[in-house]
Amino acid sequence: MAPNSKLNARRKAKREPAKVKAPNRDEKPVATTSLPLELQQLLLTIFRNSFAERLDSDINPLLQEVKGHLYNRDFTTAFGKSEYLEAYAARWSPSRALGYLDVFWDLREHLWSTQDAGEEADDEQAKMNRRCKVVCLGGGAGAEIVALGGLQKMLALANSNDEGEAQIQQFEVVATDIADWTPVVQSLAKCITTAPPLSKYASAAAQAANAPLVNPDNIDISFLQHDIFTAYSTDVSSRLKDASLVTLMFTLNELYSASMSLTQRFLLNLTIAVQPGSLLLVIDSPGSYSSITLNGAEKKYPMQWLLDHTLLKQASGNQRERGKEEEVKWEKVKEDESRWFRLHTELQYPIELEDMRMQLHLYRRL
Repeated sequence: MAPNSKLNARRKAKREPAKVKAPNRDEKPVATTSLPLELQQLLLTIFRNSFAERLDSDINPLLQEVKGHLYNRDFTTAFGKSEYLEAYAARWSPSRALGYLDVFWDLREHLWSTQDAGEEADDEQAKMNRRCKVVCLGGGAGAEIVALGGLQKMLALANSNDEGEAQIQQFEVVATDIADWTPVVQSLAKCITTAPPLSKYASAAAQAANAPLVNPDNIDISFLQHDIFTAYSTDVSSRLKDASLVTLMFTLNELYSASMSLTQRFLLNLTIAVQPGSLLLVIDSPGSYSSITLNGAEKKYPMQWLLDHTLLKQASGNQRERGKEEEVKWEKVKEDESRWFRLHTELQYPIELEDMRMQLHLYRRL
């Protein structure tokens, strides 16, 4: 190819977002989703607009640096600079946001169930039915935030069509993380609650139809920088006590890997902090294992076994240790050991994204 042709190709690539390039399909069946393709593209566009400057530059050197630090499990360095945080959120959060939205939508009857049809709700109860607080532990990279914005859009459409879905109209989303993701969260929150930019040549009809993903009055997004290992403060516990849903997305196995004992203590503290009826949703890589050293010998256990042991047995056993009758603290509502979310080939994003495979576990506090 001639030099000028190469230059023109690079210019064209900047003007026209590339198609999402998924990995080669293997023998696994292609997962289906009921998410509207237009909404999926809108969520990707939110990430595109949030990190436009980073995506319009050569982001690959930054991504390689972040990958290197993550491979070496040097998380302090990997998430220690603002440019690393932006690169991470621009690269890995978009596909995860779509995968999380697919999970939220499939689990909506468990996550946001309404009253029995025969019950009459007073005005205050009706307002409560329309509000939902979600605390996203390890959610600084924004995938959960954007997914919840997409969920609210889908719920609003379902409600307007009288499809009998949950009547959630307002979300309070609190993301917590050990690194300072404040600029990333603020940028995504702004793009979620403001209409996307249009070309000055956009038609009058396009301008009239241009609207934000979520009305800013209907979503409150905040970020709390916090290390749940070193300081389980009243800040976090106060935010958890009235949470309808707590999420641990691709976070728990890293916690187990960092410290088994501190992770167990954190989960027991979480059990104390949340109210009965609250839900805990854990999503992580399938087949995740963590090591425990007992009597000088190291043994690996599946993450899901450790999680079940802590919540379903150990949390209940604490009551027995204090001389009280054993009281079950959690029940498992749903689990899936291997779930796929595959990207549609028509989706557009400036850099390559990947299909997503996950395990999920949903618990309810009793």
